[in-house]
Amino acid sequence: MTVTDKGPQPNVFDLEAATVGNESYRTVAWTGTYLQVTLMSIRPGEPIGLETHPEIDQFIRIDAGQSSCVMGPSAEDLTLTQEVSDGWSIQVPAGTWHDVVNTRDEPLRLHTTYAPVHHAQGIVQATAAQTEADEEARRDEPPARTWQSGRRAADSHA
Repeated sequence: MTVTDKGPQPNVFDLEAATVGNESYRTVAWTGTYLQVTLMSIRPGEPIGLETHPEIDQFIRIDAGQSSCVMGPSAEDLTLTQEVSDGWSIQVPAGTWHDVVNTRDEPLRLHTTYAPVHHAQGIVQATAAQTEADEEARRDEPPARTWQSGRRAADSHA
């Protein structure tokens, strides 16, 4: 199933089918003014990467696979550890350090909702390395039309 991000237009698609069928590390599926939906596929044994978003809340739902989720107030103090699998959700408050690590030998498929918008509209990144390159080159910035807090504090990565 192919999903095209049409921006802040009304949109309907089978989220679970799109997530399970997504083979890219990250695909931005819909970008509104205040929130964004992305699909992710994490390779066996790999993490999303320990990070924090100072001004962004995140909702993550696992649609296929199994993983370990960690969260905490700092990269050195990850006080929550939980095994999660198909059907589980993870709520990440702004400023919370977090990571999701694929613990199986099959791809982990999940979707994430960011509020406010966090990525470039419609961007598709095949690998985690492409994601890092796009971030460094500033090709993965939220559209100017989206609401941002005004401060736009930078993410941190461990």
